[in-house]
Amino acid sequence: MKTKICGITNYVDAILCESAGADALGFVFYEKSPRFIHPETVRAITAKLHPFIIKVGVFVNSSPEYINEVVRIAGLNMAQLHGDESPVILEAISVPVIRAFRISPDFNWDILDAWRGCSFLFDAFNAKQYGGTGISTHHNLIPPARYGNAILAGGITVENIGEIIARKEKPLALDISSGLESSPGKKDATRVQNFYKILRG
Repeated sequence: MKTKICGITNYVDAILCESAGADALGFVFYEKSPRFIHPETVRAITAKLHPFIIKVGVFVNSSPEYINEVVRIAGLNMAQLHGDESPVILEAISVPVIRAFRISPDFNWDILDAWRGCSFLFDAFNAKQYGGTGISTHHNLIPPARYGNAILAGGITVENIGEIIARKEKPLALDISSGLESSPGKKDATRVQNFYKILRG
């Protein structure tokens, strides 16, 4: 499975995750997040990363103009939409898009049909947070037909990655943030390295 480590806030963590085996790194451009980072700071980081690692910007209810400007300044390859955006925004964004959905027991799966030409990410629903909740209870709510074609996020840790690997249905990719942190916005080197040892093993 491919992996994206999200909530990168500094160069040391970026290199740690890249060296451990991450396929993509995520940078949060939502000012209310404890993992918020400025586009210029991201540019200083992405300029030193391997050219083949994917750099993803995470946005919450931002305008396409703002998204495209941040993509340009920060040197990003993709945009992840984590708010209440409308599908029409896809036509105006200059890079490929990952659309995140927060899953609850009453989630309407039919709304995915309106989103064409983008990848899907399934995260946990929390009324107070758009992401980075550390909640994994939604994993069993995802239909098998959706599970295998999506990015799985929410509450993925060193402790439960084995359960995800052991499932018959496997996600296309994993998106990990708080589960590999020592504090919000700071990655834990031991947890990151152990996570990839388990994933490979």
